[in-house]
Amino acid sequence: MIRVLIVDDHMMVRVGLERLLESFDDIEVVGVASNGQDAIRLVTAHSPQVVLMDMAMPGIGGIETTRLLTDAHPDVSVIALSTHNDPQHVAGALGAGASGYLLKDVGPDVLVAGIRSVVEGGAPLSPSVAAQLMRGGWKMDTPSIQLTQRELQVLRLIVDGNQNKQIAVALGISVKTVKTHCSRLFQRIGVSDRTQAAVWAERNLPEQQPTL
Repeated sequence: MIRVLIVDDHMMVRVGLERLLESFDDIEVVGVASNGQDAIRLVTAHSPQVVLMDMAMPGIGGIETTRLLTDAHPDVSVIALSTHNDPQHVAGALGAGASGYLLKDVGPDVLVAGIRSVVEGGAPLSPSVAAQLMRGGWKMDTPSIQLTQRELQVLRLIVDGNQNKQIAVALGISVKTVKTHCSRLFQRIGVSDRTQAAVWAERNLPEQQPTL
């Protein structure tokens, strides 16, 4: 069962998503939140694998909530749900640690496929968002990227040529967790593989920063 938490400030959206997801045998909705504070509390209480995160919420917004959740719970994958596909919104969500970005007009099959994909390390994107990414239609603003201490450790180990198993041993975490960190890290810095990540690190990270 894939454990999912729904976060949206509109009740009709929450109810609709919950009813939709509960109709699938391999998905369990473990909580529903209407704001960022409740989302943080429910993630701690119920340990979902996936959080469907509304990007436009009052109070703690979707981007800041995503950043707080992914920093505190690296094994949780956040899929951003939004009505916007402009570069600023997409880069903000992925830069905060979201593992995917889906527009709210996607069909149920796309949403469910995205949930199933993200638990396997995938990065579900709405077609229009993916098209912009492939065309280079938006790029991360490097100075605004704030990596967590763990992401910095993983990135330094990648630069040193370590593979996932070696990183797992060095940091005392599972290989699955390493893969999650790598996927989220690549999205934050706007790269698609380890080689590009190493090049980005050499250009952007202070040399004096320690690996561990």
